[in-house]
Amino acid sequence: MEVLLDFGARFVHQLQSPTLAFLLGGILIAALGSRLTIPDAIYKFIVFMLLLKVGMKGGMAIGEADIGAMLLPALIAVFMGCLIVIIGRYTLALLPGIRTEDGIATAGLFGAVSGSTLAAGTVVLESEGIPYEPWAVALYPFMDIPALVLAIVLASVYLKKKKDGAGEKVAIWPIVKESLQGSALSALLLGIALGLFTNPDRVFESFYEPLFRGLLSVLMLIMGIEAYARLNELRRVAHWFAVYAAIAPLMNGLIAFGLGTIAHYLVGFSPGGVVLLAVIAGSSSDISGPPTLRAGIPTANPSSYIGSSTSVGTPVAIALGIPLYIGLAQAVFGA
Repeated sequence: MEVLLDFGARFVHQLQSPTLAFLLGGILIAALGSRLTIPDAIYKFIVFMLLLKVGMKGGMAIGEADIGAMLLPALIAVFMGCLIVIIGRYTLALLPGIRTEDGIATAGLFGAVSGSTLAAGTVVLESEGIPYEPWAVALYPFMDIPALVLAIVLASVYLKKKKDGAGEKVAIWPIVKESLQGSALSALLLGIALGLFTNPDRVFESFYEPLFRGLLSVLMLIMGIEAYARLNELRRVAHWFAVYAAIAPLMNGLIAFGLGTIAHYLVGFSPGGVVLLAVIAGSSSDISGPPTLRAGIPTANPSSYIGSSTSVGTPVAIALGIPLYIGLAQAVFGA
């Protein structure tokens, strides 16, 4: 009963979070017939600013990490980001009534990483006195970017085949290249390079960090208005997204926990690091994912991937996933 109450509290908290609250606000004003529109140029500027900030933060974290010790866990993170998208492509995206690009975008969002869920995981580990490598928090770009790139590539391949005919051979590399050169991923990769190879701390703390939450709230408002226009597409298959969002975080986290355990025995990856790897695999992006997917898979319905992530996926990942992985770590490693 206590677990259910905790989950309910997390669910209500997510409804009040800026990410979901502004999304729902956009849906509400669109439903009431508001003519509010945000110019596309402003939308693109907001996406650029947000992803540049996220990239810089990840690049700075990688720059401070022990690259040698980080190598195997980073490779596992890359593998997990791709695996989550592939599993979603051949499960959720094939279910009755679900548009394939909606299923792929949702899988991409669940393959990408939530910074807030990662932060919650570190807080719980510290409160439990379980040590972890300082660089473990820098694993998220290694899972985040491959998941988003792969989701965009798979959706692009599907849509191109649909347009040109199922029998036509599709060249993969031009699609990968085009995805990496897209505005969203370019901003993210540029941010990582700046954080890794320059020293942007002062401008990051004084300019990008203070603006971040405000810009994110406007972005969610825009996506809420857009989502309302596509709400009818989602109503008949919403239960499939809810089922996926309830199962995927725990399944993904447990797979990552198993792979992290292998890294523990091979290279001494700490039990706390294994837990954090599972936490980021079980999370779903609330920052980098939505704008990247909106730009990279414009035909996908934002209400499918954002709604399933923020309303179900994140509460499951935090309220059920984090205690589960810590309990496993204590049972397996005696942490």
